[in-house]
Amino acid sequence: MNIKLQKSTLHKQSKIAITGSKSESNRLLLLQALYPNITIANISNSDDATLMQKALKSTDSIKDIHHAGTAMRFLTAYYATQNEQEITLTGSSRMQERPIKILVEALQQLGADIQYTNNEGYPPLRIKGQKLEGNQVTLAANVSSQYISALLLIAPTLQNGLTLTLDGKITSVPYINMTLSLLNDLGVKTNFEGNTITVERFEATQQVKAFTVESDWSSASYFYSLIALSEIGTTIELSAYKPNSLQGDSCLAKIYTEFGVETTFGENTITLTKTREATQETIKLDLKNAPDIAQTIAVTAFGLQLSCEMIGLHTLKIKETDRLVALKIELEKLGASVDITDTSLYLHKATSINENITIETYKDHRMAMAFAPLALRVPIHIDKANVVSKSFPDFWTDLSKIGVEVIEN
Repeated sequence: MNIKLQKSTLHKQSKIAITGSKSESNRLLLLQALYPNITIANISNSDDATLMQKALKSTDSIKDIHHAGTAMRFLTAYYATQNEQEITLTGSSRMQERPIKILVEALQQLGADIQYTNNEGYPPLRIKGQKLEGNQVTLAANVSSQYISALLLIAPTLQNGLTLTLDGKITSVPYINMTLSLLNDLGVKTNFEGNTITVERFEATQQVKAFTVESDWSSASYFYSLIALSEIGTTIELSAYKPNSLQGDSCLAKIYTEFGVETTFGENTITLTKTREATQETIKLDLKNAPDIAQTIAVTAFGLQLSCEMIGLHTLKIKETDRLVALKIELEKLGASVDITDTSLYLHKATSINENITIETYKDHRMAMAFAPLALRVPIHIDKANVVSKSFPDFWTDLSKIGVEVIEN
């Protein structure tokens, strides 16, 4: 499906309900598989969460999680602990290009039996589940937080718990804290001090433990961008959110004040309001704890004709696509000038935006959604727009509800 977005103006006031966070959902789904007394409300309707649920329920020996990166990492750890169960874990062609060696080697240190069936260091994986006797692992601190969380989620089921040492400067701390917070809510004792995380063994009880997933802050980012590009006084109310979020991307509320957007917390809601124009000509951000919002921020800055410097982006090269390269290519088609390194992006101030440009999405949901707010400036085309189903299946419908003219072609 390809989409054309006509040049549009948002309704002055709108309300949107956003599905649960896929990050929280997938963590809880794995914990539920380990501890069946857990119940989960407001699970994400994203492809990633759906594929995670399907894999966990399936009795097939081959588990294909397609493009769901979180599911690949979490299920690698999960099936390594499932005694006397042998499975092959595979995914899409892009998934088979995404490295997993760091996690596999960490699990092997604990005693896991995992083999590569094709290329060393990459899926597919043949996993023979067994009781893991090890309880100590050391990882580089700047690796993907999904590797770390995968280990932490299975840690309470290990014979002697887990002591995880992170070597170097830690990145993506909010995602680690999210995992630990959910473990704590379940009743697991953890400690995160300096560069060492300890998780004690935890036995399941018969008492039902109910969790409600907060809505996804990454999905909220696109509405922050839309409000930033709108007229002063435009508002959108989003649900369901809370001020003390576990999600790292909740830093959006602070970051977007730079673009003139204020966030007001209500009863399980946030209201985004454009209160003023941006006052800084250059936005400087370190996104090591929230790299998934980099694309959205870059497009917002471009649309507002600001320059933008972002660092801490080293994980973007191994996402659904190399997001730094993809951002540079697509922004420059629109008339931008962009410099990138392996860890940073610098957007030069633009003076105009080219119209009716077709944005390639690179099988990356965030590319499609990050560029959509430019429809408030110029007509724009989004190629293979159904890729949004990975995290936000209702995105185009919700965009139509708030005033963006969406035409399928």
